[in-house]
Amino acid sequence: MSGLFAGTPLQQPVTCERCAQPHATCSCPRGRDGKVLRPQDQQLRIRREKRGGKMVTVITGFAPRSPRTDDLPTLLSEFKKKLATGGKVDSNSGEIELQGDHRDKLVALLIIMKYPAKPAGG
Repeated sequence: MSGLFAGTPLQQPVTCERCAQPHATCSCPRGRDGKVLRPQDQQLRIRREKRGGKMVTVITGFAPRSPRTDDLPTLLSEFKKKLATGGKVDSNSGEIELQGDHRDKLVALLIIMKYPAKPAGG
């Protein structure tokens, strides 16, 4: 994608509408169409699962990620600090998994962070 006034002395790189960085250095999550995905555009679902006799809380529905725009590890570390629990990012499915039953607390945290999160399952 060429910038404003491409090929002239006034040429400027195309910048991100969210962080104002040039697209080459921008780390904002983007969809397949190249547009920035805001938290409001991602429909998250939080569910509980029982694995090996222990409860696990799983957050699904994050936008497609790439290594350049992946902010899931940052979200995970914030959740781990606030909920005092362990967890991981499942790189294959793009899900966040937290140890224990934190579904209701996570819904409240995500709503504060402007994600339209909903609990899933029973």
